[in-house]
Amino acid sequence: MSRDATGPSAGLGRRAVLAGTGAAISGALAGCSGVFATANNQVNVAGSSTVFPVTEAIASAFSEENPTANISLSKTGTGGGFGNFFCAGRTDINNASREIADAEVEQCASNDVTPIEFPVATDALTVVVNPNAEFVDCLTVEELRQIWRADGAQQWSDIDDSYPDEPFELYGAATTSGTFDYFKEKIVGEETNHRSDYYATEQDRTIVQGVQGSETAMGYFGFSYYSENPDSVKAIAIDNGDGCVEPSLETAQTGEYAPLTRDLYIYVAKDSLADPTVRDFVRYYMERTTSDLIAEIGYVPLNEEKQAENMDKLESKIDEVTA
Repeated sequence: MSRDATGPSAGLGRRAVLAGTGAAISGALAGCSGVFATANNQVNVAGSSTVFPVTEAIASAFSEENPTANISLSKTGTGGGFGNFFCAGRTDINNASREIADAEVEQCASNDVTPIEFPVATDALTVVVNPNAEFVDCLTVEELRQIWRADGAQQWSDIDDSYPDEPFELYGAATTSGTFDYFKEKIVGEETNHRSDYYATEQDRTIVQGVQGSETAMGYFGFSYYSENPDSVKAIAIDNGDGCVEPSLETAQTGEYAPLTRDLYIYVAKDSLADPTVRDFVRYYMERTTSDLIAEIGYVPLNEEKQAENMDKLESKIDEVTA
């Protein structure tokens, strides 16, 4: 059985940009219990822990410039956010590390919620091991599949007989996570089950701590969390058939880091754009998707063409709800 470590979302303080701002940002629920507060000038956001630091940083800057606005943020996982909050009409925005699924679109439609998709960055989903695991620097996609599939390898020496004769200690995304969905699709395979005997969590810092504490550990999460902890964990290069490629902003931007380069999104409920605070926040967000802030967090910013597409789509949807 997987061990679910989902808990209350972390407070502010990820980057210097968040320090000491006094911004009106609140951590709401971080699981499937409780409700978001409702108030004037309120924007409610749930979803992906991978996209969370981007939204957190932008929300902090927005709230500093708009002190009456209150941005309520929660880490629920992409799927948890869609299923329990966004498509239920309880949040305005869902952070997402994958595209919305057909079943989620149907759920949204049943509650008269129209999701509007906006890509906001590109990520290099990163596999990490303990810094003292000197025996491994690169793994093939097939080797990763054997480690993470159900009924696959049980210890390191099952992958390579030169590796330690020690069992894996594995940390990864919870099943409500878009990161879980993406990793399963690209590494484990759609027709194969992801193993369940691992520590499953929406708290990426828990993965860092777990991998840091054991020389036989492995985990995976968004590149942002690796870039924040390069001395605590070691990133593994991936061989997709053309040699070992390390995760980085550069290899994600070129697509060379395959198959774990992915787009990150926010989804906005169309009717929420009728609220001035929501639409001002989303405009502010879109304006900053090409900024150095995205790179400082650990993701690839959008190019100006994609940003312009987002802005055109946003203004069109705003016109439809405010006409």
